[in-house]
Amino acid sequence: MSVTVPEPRGTARPRRQNRTHYLYVAVVAAVGLGILVGLLFPDFAVELKPLGTAFVALIKMMIQPVIFCTIVIGVGSVRSAARVGKVGGLALAYFLAMSTVALAIGLVVGNILHPGSGLHLTDEAASAGAAQAEGAGTTTDFLLGIVPTSLFSALTSGEVLETLLVALLVGFAVQAMGRTGEPILRGVGHVQRLVFRVLSMIMWVAPVGAFGAMAAVVGETGVDALKSLAVLMLGFYVTCALFVFVVLGTLLKAVTGVNVFSLFKYLGREFLLILSTSSSESALPRLIAKMEHAGVDKPTVGVVVPTGYSFNLDGTAIYLTMASLFIASALGDPLSIGEQVSLLLFMMIASKGAAGVTGAGMATLAGGLSSHRPELLDGVGLIVGIDRFMSEARALTNFAGNSVATVLIAHWTGGLDRARLDRVLVGEEPFDETTMLDEDEDHAVLEPSPVATQPV
Repeated sequence: MSVTVPEPRGTARPRRQNRTHYLYVAVVAAVGLGILVGLLFPDFAVELKPLGTAFVALIKMMIQPVIFCTIVIGVGSVRSAARVGKVGGLALAYFLAMSTVALAIGLVVGNILHPGSGLHLTDEAASAGAAQAEGAGTTTDFLLGIVPTSLFSALTSGEVLETLLVALLVGFAVQAMGRTGEPILRGVGHVQRLVFRVLSMIMWVAPVGAFGAMAAVVGETGVDALKSLAVLMLGFYVTCALFVFVVLGTLLKAVTGVNVFSLFKYLGREFLLILSTSSSESALPRLIAKMEHAGVDKPTVGVVVPTGYSFNLDGTAIYLTMASLFIASALGDPLSIGEQVSLLLFMMIASKGAAGVTGAGMATLAGGLSSHRPELLDGVGLIVGIDRFMSEARALTNFAGNSVATVLIAHWTGGLDRARLDRVLVGEEPFDETTMLDEDEDHAVLEPSPVATQPV
């Protein structure tokens, strides 16, 4: 005979031994080994590029299921649609403001450094610039691309914005169903657990992907290829650092009291993953999981993070600014202040949806120049050799901007558990790397009245 009694609230579940710290030590070692192989055996290193490409493809394979489950659960579990609308509206306004600040900083630094002065364009570089322009679409193509071919194709198309639209529609539909929609939410919750479990398995091949990606890029460019463009690269890195640590860090501290270094330390593994793959999308699912674990509510995470990956392009905005000034100076046709503002506002609009995709920044740059200042298009080829390294800085800056934005918007909308965030940032509540889900919270969502059956 047995009776059902409530499980004691204070009972702590035993934690599995966390072996994932070995994984990220291996990633660091793989990056160093990749650089060494790229310098010593460049021809062989270039052949390793598919390793990095395959790993990024595996991560991207999981992005749409993660976004769909996160948004449906987040939006569907909120009783008022106005709450989601408030979060989304505030997020878009914040993204626009930060993109404007990033553009302004890029303009100031670019006009101080005058990158590109004294360089000369070759025929080979010109042809490379023209080739890059073919990969860029128009703003109209971007807007039409948000609407998927069918409801289910949004989960398989590879387009994040399509998934975002469908997930919002499904979330609002479940919300409108009331109690009859609860079984759907529980089902999606189980699917989310499965998706995160698969993702945690994929992460164990990260060292292989990091080794292949770094070896290939060093083998392709070498050290000599970077010397003539060092001013642009260093200027870009310094500008990104100023934006992240001065602008975003000051804003985060003033509004929430959170130290930006503590937040970035908590997200250290994600920054390492982005550095090794040069794609911020590789860390998107982990950012969603970690923000929820840190005390940001599901609706805020579900709306802000996926939207930020398409609209909060701080690093890309800085890149477009400085690269445009560099190309104009290199071609002996510097842009006036009015031309700078006009061109860069145009490219900021055209760049939406390009975040996280390696090389998308260069395609956006080429497309913007082709539509707005076609005489500058040939200059895109000048930065082909270092775009991979600048892509890493773009991705890191975009990721930092989105992580800060999530905390800020959650604070402004009342969706932040500040006490939990403080505990997480000091290490009192470590993130579960094995499942990337908060076991206690997830258990409560799927089983509102947890009980345990004990024999008498």
